[in-house]
Amino acid sequence: MKKAHIITIDDQVDVLSALLHDLKPFRRRFILDDCESASEAYELMEELEASGERIALVVSDHIMPDKNGIVFLSELSQDERFSSIAKILVTGQASHEDTINAINNASINYYVNKPWDVEVLTSVIKRMITHWIFDHDLDYTDYEDFIDPEVLMKKLGGSGGTVI
Repeated sequence: MKKAHIITIDDQVDVLSALLHDLKPFRRRFILDDCESASEAYELMEELEASGERIALVVSDHIMPDKNGIVFLSELSQDERFSSIAKILVTGQASHEDTINAINNASINYYVNKPWDVEVLTSVIKRMITHWIFDHDLDYTDYEDFIDPEVLMKKLGGSGGTVI
């Protein structure tokens, strides 16, 4: 099975490094790509899409010098090739208005404050990945370590119980 990509974007190398460290468990089933700008991420995404690679998730910082995360995620949402990719905005500096704009215009799936709680971030990513797996008709058993059980039950039409 070909691995899908999770793309992380932050202009601060130390924050990007911390994010990649916290997402390390996902390397077993995903390729973790890191970019220091929105333009670098977009170039990578175009290359991956052109070569038939799958992109499951983008985790983007908000405040970046060339283009902020909300603008970038909005552009992805409007690009047919990338509109179905799960999007998470990570920031410690967004205003209330920025947050509303991100939700309304960027079609972000989740907003995470910096500094993030690793367990919360991991849980959010598992939830987004589970949706992505089902939205792309993939075999969820290939990703069993990265499945959110609540989302799985909803997708399978169950109301509870144990999933084996």
